[in-house]
Amino acid sequence: MPPFTLRLSHSGKAVHRVFASQAQESFLEGHAEAFRVLGGVPTKHIRYDNLKPAVRQVCTGRNRVESERWTTFRSHYGFDAFYCIPGEEGAHEKGGVEQEGGRFRRAHLVPVPDVPSLEELNSRIAMIDETEDERILRGKLTSIGFNFRIEAEELAPLPTEDFECGITLTPKVDRTSRITVRQSHYSVPARFIGERVRVLLRGNELLVFERRNIVARHPRLTKRYGYRDVLDHYLEILLVKPGAMAGSTALAAARAEGSFTAIHEAFWATALKAHGGRGRHPGPDRGPAAAPSDARRGGPGRNVGRDQGRVDQPGCGGHRGPQGRVRRPRPRAGGRRERSSALGGHPRRAAADAAHPSARTAQGQPPPAVGGRL
Repeated sequence: MPPFTLRLSHSGKAVHRVFASQAQESFLEGHAEAFRVLGGVPTKHIRYDNLKPAVRQVCTGRNRVESERWTTFRSHYGFDAFYCIPGEEGAHEKGGVEQEGGRFRRAHLVPVPDVPSLEELNSRIAMIDETEDERILRGKLTSIGFNFRIEAEELAPLPTEDFECGITLTPKVDRTSRITVRQSHYSVPARFIGERVRVLLRGNELLVFERRNIVARHPRLTKRYGYRDVLDHYLEILLVKPGAMAGSTALAAARAEGSFTAIHEAFWATALKAHGGRGRHPGPDRGPAAAPSDARRGGPGRNVGRDQGRVDQPGCGGHRGPQGRVRRPRPRAGGRRERSSALGGHPRRAAADAAHPSARTAQGQPPPAVGGRL
């Protein structure tokens, strides 16, 4: 939990916040929140290290090549940046905020408070900041709050419009109804499978939009290849595949969070009663809902149609086996099966991978949120 600290030099008034990552979005949101709490923007300059969210390249002296979004943010709020000299020579140039960050962490964040979310933690930190206005710094005769009331008159007013610190992305929803953002996976409603959605990535959260409506909200993940599933996003699949939910990661996550309520249990029981416990609802033009387990594993049920009598299906170019499945004739020489072998692919292995995508999963990919292919 990287902390953010902005401290005024005269009064010692400081604003602290905690974010999930050290990304540029967190850096900008920390400034925006600090300016809101202070009620204005410092008029002279703010001192910084040569941190990556602000500086792309360190040049000679105090010259820096700043990042584009950081320049846009400074222009929006109208303040200047003062960059310290790298190394020991510039270590003393911003000692006040360094000391304040360490003091606050040791006094209030050790041990780490037990809170359900970062929003709750930042709310507690905001209350602590207010109580510290009564503290008197060493060498001062008056409190921080008293000195800040004098310093607040020198702050520039806030702009009329807020600055959106998050970045907009347009990832594509995969067949497991997830999007991938910064090597982390988040679930979205199943109706968006195969489409691109608009995503707003902020310091502590991720928002998914359908036009102007928010259709999904997740806390930002920082672990590489981590994933977060919301069970409500898969209720549309539950209507036609109620049996797929029993071993799904979405159901496990919902039970762990306590969000799988009695309403969800009743919805699941109704779907099972209406469609049965098999994986896919057998429509009017389909065969059985799912193949037997031994057939999927390559057991005895795999060759049932070969050993028993076959019934021709007129108009289909094939025949129907005892299980009700249409069996197509084998492709002729030079067909698709031979072409796939000529390209170096094994036809049986390719067919097995297509039928069971979870059996050959790329490194770093999360397991399916709902069992089977969506």
